Amino acid sequence: MLMLLRKSITLKIFVQELSALKLFKQFTIIIFLSFLGEILHALIPFPIPASIYGIILLFFLLERKVLRIDDVREVSDFLIFIMPLLFIPPAVGLIDVWDELRASLTAYATIIIAVTLIVMVSTGRITQWFLQNQKEKET
Repeated sequence: MLMLLRKSITLKIFVQELSALKLFKQFTIIIFLSFLGEILHALIPFPIPASIYGIILLFFLLERKVLRIDDVREVSDFLIFIMPLLFIPPAVGLIDVWDELRASLTAYATIIIAVTLIVMVSTGRITQWFLQNQKEKET
């Protein structure tokens, strides 16, 4: 009985270590792609953030099936779960420069509303176009 208990505990520790290694591997993949995004940002003279390059690389690798979704699923879920926490430092930064922002608040609000409407309308139109093309292909 004692031998069975030891094997059960050893198996439980092994599974925990395996899980930790899996998470470490997934996090390493995401950090590596982010690092490659930083390199591309330094090399390519476009005003595109490095994080976007990293996301495009991740999308390309997933699309080409070089990476499987299971290779990054748990860490991706965790990062999405803590995303609201990641917005706290920028929000504090906005509070620090509130006096400077207050002078242009009307202009910023107008631009934000206009751009939001443009994005909503264009997204709706593009979606309708794709849906109509898909219906035409089915018939």
